[in-house]
Amino acid sequence: MAAISHPLGPSLRAPFRARWLLASVIALVLLAGGYALVLAQVSGDRGIAPTASSTDIEVRGVEVDVTGDSAEDARNNGWKEAARKAWAKAGGPSVSDGQLNGLVTAIVIQRERVGPKRYVATLGVTFDRQRAGRYLGGGRAGRSSAPMLLIPVTFSGGTYTTFEVRNPWQRAWAEFNPGTSRIDYVRPTGAGGDSLLLNYGQVGRRSRAWWRLTLDQYGAADALVPIVQLDHQFPGGPITGTFTARYGPDSLKLDSFTLEASGPGELSEMLGEAVDRIDRIYEQALADGKLQPDPTLRIGGSGEVDPAIARLIEIGRAIRARNAAQSTAVDATVAPEAVAANPETPAAAPATVRQITVQFATPDPGSFDASLTAVRQVPGVQGIAVTSTAMGGTSVMRASFAGDVATLAAALRARGFNVREGANALAISR
Repeated sequence: MAAISHPLGPSLRAPFRARWLLASVIALVLLAGGYALVLAQVSGDRGIAPTASSTDIEVRGVEVDVTGDSAEDARNNGWKEAARKAWAKAGGPSVSDGQLNGLVTAIVIQRERVGPKRYVATLGVTFDRQRAGRYLGGGRAGRSSAPMLLIPVTFSGGTYTTFEVRNPWQRAWAEFNPGTSRIDYVRPTGAGGDSLLLNYGQVGRRSRAWWRLTLDQYGAADALVPIVQLDHQFPGGPITGTFTARYGPDSLKLDSFTLEASGPGELSEMLGEAVDRIDRIYEQALADGKLQPDPTLRIGGSGEVDPAIARLIEIGRAIRARNAAQSTAVDATVAPEAVAANPETPAAAPATVRQITVQFATPDPGSFDASLTAVRQVPGVQGIAVTSTAMGGTSVMRASFAGDVATLAAALRARGFNVREGANALAISR
């Protein structure tokens, strides 16, 4: 007997196939959208690298108001006066300008206004501790705390922010020099997967499994959470900052205080003062025996790894590996043919990598980018970090260079720069 097909069979199967195909397409779109969302959250120019982490002596907030025959002459006079004022503020004895110039390693521009023959600025001056130490006496005691992961939190406009976007509180901690502090700060840049792991939600978690894996990712033993609440009285008006120093997975409060800025122009100075005070609070807690790593955070404790945080850590590590691969590709632009052709010739000893401060004129954003690109492309430069940005003035970068200052200066002159050499520092312009 021949098989009899149902007359409605094909019409019933067609909608089913259409629904199945539609569901598959929606699932693929959602997966792609989720991946794009993760990339959007970790990509972009959101990180602020720490600008100072040495034991050099740094004096900030030096105000100068000087004149000169030209704008450049006025700026040079202002920097010289700032060095003298900072040296006196640091308690240094009377020395000649030539000796003082040999002790200065960097001038950090916090705020400046340049006129045709006048220079008004607030500057920071960094002195080399090895050379200046014999004039200033012994330094403070070395670090004695365990590595502490720093998670700065800002509460403003009803929103809690850590590393999701660049913010003034994050920048204030990036510009802080912890070299002479007894606290061993682990300061994330905020780039890559930092915004996934170190958000405000992490601060409120009590799960030791989450905390153990997060701290292990950054090589820290515990966490410090300085929080600022910014209240703006009205746009452009006074700003009140309420600062709280907390630490540990249980967010234990150590101390709090309030500061006020007269306007947005004074916000950076207020936050810098708050960072110094919070550092002293943490140092006092360490001296009192309060700032001890939580024993429940030790690696090897019981508990399974949460799949969600394990996935976030995997994404963060993948992003870091990708960034490292990109940096390696840039450094590998020197062709392998540069190696001596004779295999019997012994390889030259690797040059010592030095951290060289480079001050560069930035009249506009184009010159800023061009200077960074030119320095980064010099053979031997392994990395650069911008420590101060001043559009219309002079910005500062720190270059990791496999060679001495004279070699870097010669390479930059060959690229069309006017170069002035100093003690482990260069000033370049076009």
